Amino acid sequence: MISRRPTLSVMVQYAAAGDDLPARPLLRRWAQAALGADAAGMTVVLRFVEEAESRALNRRHRRKDRPTNVLSFVYDDEYGAPGGDIVLCAPVLRSEAVQQGKPFTAHCAHLVVHGMLHLQGYSHERAAEAATMEAREIAILAGLGFGNPYAALPPAATNLSRRAGR
Repeated sequence: MISRRPTLSVMVQYAAAGDDLPARPLLRRWAQAALGADAAGMTVVLRFVEEAESRALNRRHRRKDRPTNVLSFVYDDEYGAPGGDIVLCAPVLRSEAVQQGKPFTAHCAHLVVHGMLHLQGYSHERAAEAATMEAREIAILAGLGFGNPYAALPPAATNLSRRAGR
């Protein structure tokens, strides 16, 4: 029996400046790694934005008047095709990577995985949900060759997933 990974359609939009932003094939690889077995046929838009767009979206959808690292928007599942948009704020990601002493690429991979898990119904509103989501993130990132994104965090920045946008 042939085991197949669920199908995934990824569209990438670069609405932020910088030649350091991950290339489409790398983003697709990260998104595919986070795709659960029950997410066949998923369509995802990954959009890198500047602070103004992130702030406007965060204010409109979360009532928080500041830019945030990642926002996830789940599509309506009326046609049986799950998916959504993941909006990543490039300047915030760069700043966080420096503050946390980790490579920008590793931080981007983490937040793409984080956003993909949100699209699949994962949450970090409660401690048990957060523990489940973080464990899944750590396992996926390890499979991609990245270390535990929470291990190297300074004490004041622990539990990034609870602070990350949704």
